Amino acid sequence: MAFPLVNSIISWFLKKRIHQIELFLKYPNDVQNEVLLKLISTAKRTEFGNQHQFSSIKNYRDFTRLVPIHKYETIEPLIERCRKGEQNLFWPSHIKWFAKSSGTTNAKSKFIPVSSEALEYCHMKAGKDMLCLYINNNEETQLFTGKGLRLGGSSEIYKDNNSYFGDLSAIITENLPFWADYSSAPSQEVALMAEWETKMDAIIEETIHEDITSLVGVPSWMLVLLNNVLERTGKDNILEVWPNLEVYFHGGVNFNPYREQYKKLIPKADFKYYETYNASEGFFAIQDQNNSKELLLMLDYGIFYEFIPMADYAGENSKTIPISDVQKGIDYALIITTNSGLWRYLIGDTIRFTSLDPYRIKITGRTRHYINVFGEELNIENVEDALKLACEKTNAIISDYTVGPIFMEDKKSGGHEWIIEFNNPPENMSYFTEMLDNSLKAINSDYEAKRYNSMTLAMPKIHVARKGLFYDWLKKKNKLGGQHKVPRLSNKRDFVEELLSL
Repeated sequence: MAFPLVNSIISWFLKKRIHQIELFLKYPNDVQNEVLLKLISTAKRTEFGNQHQFSSIKNYRDFTRLVPIHKYETIEPLIERCRKGEQNLFWPSHIKWFAKSSGTTNAKSKFIPVSSEALEYCHMKAGKDMLCLYINNNEETQLFTGKGLRLGGSSEIYKDNNSYFGDLSAIITENLPFWADYSSAPSQEVALMAEWETKMDAIIEETIHEDITSLVGVPSWMLVLLNNVLERTGKDNILEVWPNLEVYFHGGVNFNPYREQYKKLIPKADFKYYETYNASEGFFAIQDQNNSKELLLMLDYGIFYEFIPMADYAGENSKTIPISDVQKGIDYALIITTNSGLWRYLIGDTIRFTSLDPYRIKITGRTRHYINVFGEELNIENVEDALKLACEKTNAIISDYTVGPIFMEDKKSGGHEWIIEFNNPPENMSYFTEMLDNSLKAINSDYEAKRYNSMTLAMPKIHVARKGLFYDWLKKKNKLGGQHKVPRLSNKRDFVEELLSL
């Protein structure tokens, strides 16, 4: 266990970073331009740099003219060559780590290159910044008098042609500095266990007698762990197990559907929730204020950002804008260029700026996670806001859900088919469905127009899932734990039909 003196020393060390953060807050455009030019200069003699004339790029305009936007599929051949041992293809330093993408439930995995620069100056730096920003806002914190419980994915590392791949959480765990490992639980041995359910038991066994002061992990899987802790200990809430728990750092999925469940599990009025925005491709934003739903875009992690207004979105053929041209209240698709050699990479997320001084954002969804079969333009933010309202009206609590289309046929209207797993189901499902439908109409005018007289869209069709359905579905696909999550919205019926068949 750490002691108060250690808590003070670590807090002082982390807070030194605040002055550097203040620099990019004051000069955001200059910092981003410097990041871009440094990335181009560093990689100009790589195969990709030679192909795209990096030596002649002097500014952002040149960059957009000479380097096309890429999806994973278009750069996969280069990545596969790198995985087989070739180097200096898209980044000059030796790349041996590849994060096997765990944010998708598709059968085909992505292998995202993770350079030593990205590990040190993006992922590790962000972990320290997360703590730094929290400590800066909470001077009396006792975070380091205890340990942080970290919950990663299925964390086995695989070796192939002298390269290594696995969940990003495993790669980070393998490379943690000693002080981070010392102040964390479970042990590295348990954190790197591959089989999820065995690891869950081992984590509980190791941590229930520790002084846990913080939690780090994806809300859906952390919820499973915390409920299992209560079942194992027979306690009524988590504070009876870990009385000094003060903050939960979370990311990966929208927290709103889980918020009420966490309040019941951790009944502490001043308990803090801090959100982060990270992915296999990089660490992008961190909540920098207590009790906020906005995330500060971190501009000095070796990542250059571009944005596509979703109203003009055309995939790889889209026109982009730099951060200096963004506006508040508009949904943008995110494009990143990174210090792992991802060049103008379409990551698939959509964000919205809530502030331009400093640049703060909200995650609004995925470019692919829209339902727009009938022109309804329904995005993940619309759906989760509507679910929240419907739950408030009916005292329901949702565990998981997915939505797919019902296609028009035989002159019948189309519709949306929902599968919802409840922790606390509504007493009257018809009333819940009506409240959900009305909320969607109020939030989204396109949906409201398509619902007019049920001419295009009929009333939503909702199936109440049996307990554990989504867990069983993910287990069947070998996707338990970590960043793995249920796809929320789809323009296809694949996920709905698979779940209904279980």
